[in-house]
Amino acid sequence: MNRFELARRGFLGQMTTGLTGVALSRLLANEAAAAPRQPHFEPKAKQVLQIFCPGAASHVDLWDHKPMLEKFHDTPLPGVETEVTFQGKNGNLMKSPWPFAPAGQSGKMISTMLPHMAKHVDDMAFIHSMTSRTNTHGPGCIYMNSCFTREGFPSAGSWVSYALGSMNDNLPTYIAVQDLRGEPPNGKANWGNGFLSAQHQAVAMAAQQPLRNLERPSSINAYEEQATRDFLKLIDTEHAALHPGNDELRARMAAYELAAKMQLTAPEVSDLANEPQHIHELYGTNDGNKLKAAYARNCLLSRRFLEHGVRYVSLYCASRASAVDGLLNWDAHKTLKADYERHCPIFDQPTAALLSDLKQRGMLKDVLVVWCTEFGRMPTHQEGTSGRDHNPDAFTTWMMGAGVNGGVSYGETDDFGRRAAVDVTSVYDFYATVLHLLGLNHETLTYYHNGANRRLTDVHGHVLKSILA
Repeated sequence: MNRFELARRGFLGQMTTGLTGVALSRLLANEAAAAPRQPHFEPKAKQVLQIFCPGAASHVDLWDHKPMLEKFHDTPLPGVETEVTFQGKNGNLMKSPWPFAPAGQSGKMISTMLPHMAKHVDDMAFIHSMTSRTNTHGPGCIYMNSCFTREGFPSAGSWVSYALGSMNDNLPTYIAVQDLRGEPPNGKANWGNGFLSAQHQAVAMAAQQPLRNLERPSSINAYEEQATRDFLKLIDTEHAALHPGNDELRARMAAYELAAKMQLTAPEVSDLANEPQHIHELYGTNDGNKLKAAYARNCLLSRRFLEHGVRYVSLYCASRASAVDGLLNWDAHKTLKADYERHCPIFDQPTAALLSDLKQRGMLKDVLVVWCTEFGRMPTHQEGTSGRDHNPDAFTTWMMGAGVNGGVSYGETDDFGRRAAVDVTSVYDFYATVLHLLGLNHETLTYYHNGANRRLTDVHGHVLKSILA
């Protein structure tokens, strides 16, 4: 054997060893990326539960009491008698079909359509002066989730995953729980990773969607399955070493690792039969209203995800629009009374039960709860209908739980709820506050992409300090 052959064999041997080492380093880097990381400063909250009602839930019919709407019902909105909005001309002012009533020790006025939610007002911080940059549902949902109206930017949950990593070893860091009725407007872009690594996107899971292919086929024994996994891991890590910039590949590898762990954990977490009967009754999981029962099961599942260390849970109540406005979500253009008498019972008891359950288990000391919708609705009715058109100039959100000063309201709309008037607030401010409660500075949490240090809050945002405990 000549010296060249020896040198060639040595080179190939060294290269193989080197590639294996690089591959191992890549695998360890993947694991490190998912591991918990330190916040910028001491956090008040460790986890986030986002409750999202797509369709633009009406602030003036749920949370933002406007006595002037009642006083001037069926008269023109002063100064804008011929205003044209998203779907056309507007008619006269329209009072809420339901009365408001004081709730809690704070006496907060809440719609009587939400009797269960009214029990929690003393723990909530309402933000009544929210504004959006769009009056269209798809971009509005994307904006409320990512601070951008265009797809391709990371959702807030993805940013939190990137910043803080996972709190558990066998469930996703970020989970989106979609409604039985379907995905929200613009679908999976609401929980997408954008330009962040694909491992930071949410995993969609719900009580009505059992995880597919979770159990090992009976034709394959445990040894064969493990051997197959080990071999796949070997060739994937070596391939990853040759393609260091392929985030999708690394995310897929991490997904396989997580899937193997979830085979044991996911069935246990998603098995709601383990819950006692009184908990099922509290949430309404067996209610005769099938949509309410399905949402109730998702509420209960969300609590179980949080208990098992999921960092960020997005829970949706309603879906994208259908051929009939307001049928599948809160987009009540034509028949507000009938639509909300369908949606409010679905939302009210299960959501309130989730909040009560988190509180009685002591979980609100670590969990920040936020409620969102994409924008508000007009105080007038649409011409020729008994519904309300879109209103990006005013809507309500609220926060509750870890680090939040309950029983307060921030900002105000004008007398009719048409526009935010006092302490006008943006989605950037909203998420600057969420990140602050998680111990993160929204101005220094950045990711370099296409020549710019990108932020969740773009170049805007201020922490809403007056709602902090």
